[in-house]
Amino acid sequence: MSRQDTITLGHGSGGTLTHELLDRYIFGPLSNPHLDRQHDGAVLDLRGPLAFTTDSFVVQPLFFPGGDIGSLAVHGTVNDIAMCGAYPKYLSLSLILEEGLLLTDLERILQSIQKACLEAGVQIVTGDTKVVEKGSGDGIFINTTGIGTMHPKAHIGVERIKEGDAILVSGTLANHGITIMSQREGLSFASPIESDSRAVHEPVLALLDELGDAVKLLRDPTRGGVGTVLNEIAQQSKLGVQLDAESIPVAPTVNGACEMLGLDPLLVANEGLFIGVIDQSVKEKAIDLLKRFPASAAVTFIGQMVASHPGQVVSHNAMGGKRVVPMLPGEQLPRIC
Repeated sequence: MSRQDTITLGHGSGGTLTHELLDRYIFGPLSNPHLDRQHDGAVLDLRGPLAFTTDSFVVQPLFFPGGDIGSLAVHGTVNDIAMCGAYPKYLSLSLILEEGLLLTDLERILQSIQKACLEAGVQIVTGDTKVVEKGSGDGIFINTTGIGTMHPKAHIGVERIKEGDAILVSGTLANHGITIMSQREGLSFASPIESDSRAVHEPVLALLDELGDAVKLLRDPTRGGVGTVLNEIAQQSKLGVQLDAESIPVAPTVNGACEMLGLDPLLVANEGLFIGVIDQSVKEKAIDLLKRFPASAAVTFIGQMVASHPGQVVSHNAMGGKRVVPMLPGEQLPRIC
């Protein structure tokens, strides 16, 4: 192993190189009592209703301002569990490594994964590693599965949404998508732009602690952005979404980049943002609570559910103008998560 600088097909053979790869780069950095058993699975002690999710992560570049594919994989899975109204507990981790990947890059990614797990309070308990021929991947693909225990006050479901419910977003839009686009295309801006990749379970669980049934729906608007998720909510609830255009939070540099690139911030990907649909009566309580957490300090109410224009998202501006916000019609930013 010490003579190798990159991943080779031999690392996927199941023999000596595979065991050296696992021991040095995976079992060591990610060590915990479950993973240390080095079994094909994990036996977990979980009681009550569970939340379960799986996701795959493919992004170029692998490292970007504000994160990398490793932390992104942990954050994305933790957030999916949180959107169910659950406490994230355990993750699986499967790596598909491309022949030629630098071992120093793999080490950096695994260290990032462990750091993100420690910060989120979750453990990697099982996984898998495969190696593919050069040209068959983008260096590394990651698949994660997450398990969590349900919050006792969580009753999350689109069927609970009603006319008048308020819609919030926990922070500014489009940071992740514009960061990836700028890195891919070699663009630079007067002020640096960083991905918003982060775990949001702490403010979500605090919201459920305090407001319980008043929290109707939680979603994280990754691919397709806020606009696409709101269209899904409108179609599934058979209600309309009315947005206040002036309330939609976009950082000035990100907004300028979107204008330059001809992109709508509502349709650009995010990775550390959540949408909440809550009862109108608890708006101010929700704002006060969420502002206490760094991950949701920029929380903003952007609109409400309405009976008019069912199945559509319509943005209203201060001049009385209206525009229909569509679902993302096709590919906008490839390999962003």
